[in-house]
Amino acid sequence: MRLIDSHCHLDDPQFDADREAVLERARQAGVERILRIGSDTVGLHPHEASRATGEMFERFAARVRHPDILAVGEIGLDYHYNFSPPEVQREVFIEQLRLAREASKPVIIHTREAWADTVALLRRHWDGPGVFHCFSEGPEEAGQALEMGFHLAFGGVVTFPKAERVRAAARRVPPGRLLVETDAPYLAPAPHRGKRNEPAFLGAIIRKLAEIRGETEDEVAAATTAAFEGLFAHSKHNGYTG
Repeated sequence: MRLIDSHCHLDDPQFDADREAVLERARQAGVERILRIGSDTVGLHPHEASRATGEMFERFAARVRHPDILAVGEIGLDYHYNFSPPEVQREVFIEQLRLAREASKPVIIHTREAWADTVALLRRHWDGPGVFHCFSEGPEEAGQALEMGFHLAFGGVVTFPKAERVRAAARRVPPGRLLVETDAPYLAPAPHRGKRNEPAFLGAIIRKLAEIRGETEDEVAAATTAAFEGLFAHSKHNGYTG
């Protein structure tokens, strides 16, 4: 199987001691490409929205057109912790959508306990492609995301025992919009839950998706690989985001 991890924080300090070994294990597990989610490259996580400055946005605008930058993100809203005030998160989200639109790059969306506001802002300020990363909502929300033209990426959450709404959402996503991710080093799938996550664990997510969709693992792997390559057809690089 050819596998693509569509969202991984390879720069995280948790990988500093063994990053090359992590990548080798990924290769041995069939992971051919990894979309590396960078830190402050061309996107600011909603937790960090309070740090946004005009100079930072100017730097993002200068970088985002580089061919190695596949998308702007992860950006969005997170009301679970409110590390940044919601009104600041919304302002920063809108500005980053503007930068992505001007550069004609997809967006990687993070949303937690902020679905209604996230969708409302996207409908007002975005009309391009993108990904709802670590999709953790139900089938109704999946339908809204699909209607807006987004891809949905499923990670370790889809394997969690109580995540039946997420599994119901995964059943309704057409193959052309389905992605898989690890979000490593976070949210390791069962049976690795509680451990540091890494791209080599992607197969556990593929297996769960195959089980709940009534497909083979090869079919899910092929569909998610094709969907990723279609979304990011402009790049032949491994790529990274902000």
